Amino acid sequence: MEKLSHKARTRQRILDEASVVMRENGTESIGVAALMKRVGLTHGGFYAHFASREDLVQAVIAEMFADSARRFADITSIKDPTERLNQLIDSYLSEQHCNTPGEGCPMPALVSEMAHLPVEARTLFSQRREAMRQRLALTLRELNHPHADDAATTMLAEMVGALAIARACPDDEEARTMLASSRRSVKQRAGLEIA
Repeated sequence: MEKLSHKARTRQRILDEASVVMRENGTESIGVAALMKRVGLTHGGFYAHFASREDLVQAVIAEMFADSARRFADITSIKDPTERLNQLIDSYLSEQHCNTPGEGCPMPALVSEMAHLPVEARTLFSQRREAMRQRLALTLRELNHPHADDAATTMLAEMVGALAIARACPDDEEARTMLASSRRSVKQRAGLEIA
């Protein structure tokens, strides 16, 4: 494995810290000075890695989607499409995913903010969201679903929405119930057998 330069490692530390902050508190919560302090660097050092705060936000969005893909890689590499889809739905709509907003898929954390960000950030987010939707559609086509593209669109929307709403619930039991209900609903829409 290729060893990263000091500058590349420092940039990665900034991206890692910023991605946790953005997932937990949104894009507006990232102030350059506070972020650099969290990383243990000076405010001025920021500009050796990013041209602007907007440049950082775009880089963090790309990093979050890449990180999410790595976290779900074991599931997406499962050969059997039924097992792959069952595990993806169960993992995505799990209590663990719900209770760790600083990790996992960035969509539930950021979707409500996208309309307020620059077009470049919205475009990047849209491209990465579409890649996820296409992976779902491909799995549904492997299962001979008659409306794979439409089903993938609505399944992704429900999964992202359910996770975002469950995270906002002050009552843990209500959140668990919502996640379980959405798991059943999404699986039913996919044509999977409900246990």
